[in-house]
Amino acid sequence: MGSKIDALFSSLTDAASPGAAVLVRKDGRAILEQGYGIRDLRTLGKIDSQTNFRLASCSKQFTAMAVMLLVHNGTLRYEDKLTDVFPDFPPYGKTITIRNLLNHTSGLKDYEDLMDQSPRSRWSERRQIQDAEVLNLLKQQSATKFSPGTKWAYSNSGYVVLGLVVAQVSGQPLAQFLHERIFGPLQMNHTVAYQRGQNEISNRAYGHTQQGTAWKETDQSSTSATLGDGGIYSSLDDLAKWDQALGHHALLGETEMQPALTPVPLADGSQPQWPAGSDRPEGTPVSYGFGWFVDPYQGRARMWHYGETVGFHTYIQRFLEDQLTIIVLCNRTDLHPEQLAARVADLYLARRR
Repeated sequence: MGSKIDALFSSLTDAASPGAAVLVRKDGRAILEQGYGIRDLRTLGKIDSQTNFRLASCSKQFTAMAVMLLVHNGTLRYEDKLTDVFPDFPPYGKTITIRNLLNHTSGLKDYEDLMDQSPRSRWSERRQIQDAEVLNLLKQQSATKFSPGTKWAYSNSGYVVLGLVVAQVSGQPLAQFLHERIFGPLQMNHTVAYQRGQNEISNRAYGHTQQGTAWKETDQSSTSATLGDGGIYSSLDDLAKWDQALGHHALLGETEMQPALTPVPLADGSQPQWPAGSDRPEGTPVSYGFGWFVDPYQGRARMWHYGETVGFHTYIQRFLEDQLTIIVLCNRTDLHPEQLAARVADLYLARRR
């Protein structure tokens, strides 16, 4: 089976082009753990299982876990309001719960849109927006896009705020909390919430975009410094440890983990739908828990997430009953890891029909 999977990625073996790292685990062991292409255009270093990619929105599962650990500690509740954590937040924060933030039903305005309404020279690749500035932009608003709980809209703002909630409640910066409570205990020794000038990324993959027949490094943007929504870097080796921990409930018991895997209903009991302008067609049903999408594939229960940011596309999916995990990390934007992961999944799931 490993050779069949490898064949799906064989076109990425160019020794002068960015590529991907692919991990397939079945029944607790690696079937394939392979790098394709190069980390960056300067050194032409090969991608391998220790290469650290920006996870983009696949970071949200770690932010959600951090929040769940605070709930486990008894220092936070899912029904706490945003104003309980930040008393100076505007009155509309009294209607937003931690649960709303976790499952994207808060209605918070998108900070990227709010940035666009500010002077264009304010933020750039060199002058990146920071988490505290996102919070300040939200504090300048007087209302949400919709009444919390009544609709679903994917929210990077919500997960930036959740990262700040972790810091406020724990008394530790998010990066430190993640290291002490998740990465350290799981021996994910090279996984970091990256903060330029404060920590470093070993074996770092840089993001790229193809322009004509050439590659251009497109690694950072004005929004690359925020943490809770997408600032984590990790490798296949470390993500295998994360997958193992999830499978064995190393951080939270099975019952405590269940809210993360339970699709959120709207306040009226209906299933959420993707809104206009999303990655999926408007009106398509969406199933989201805490930091994970939880809709099935080919009738098989799964948890999954994608990540997209300048220069990187990432995808993680775990089939629970099949004990199958597929991770595809790309440092180029012309690849679609969700489609590639689906092709890998098809090889296994076809054998179960």
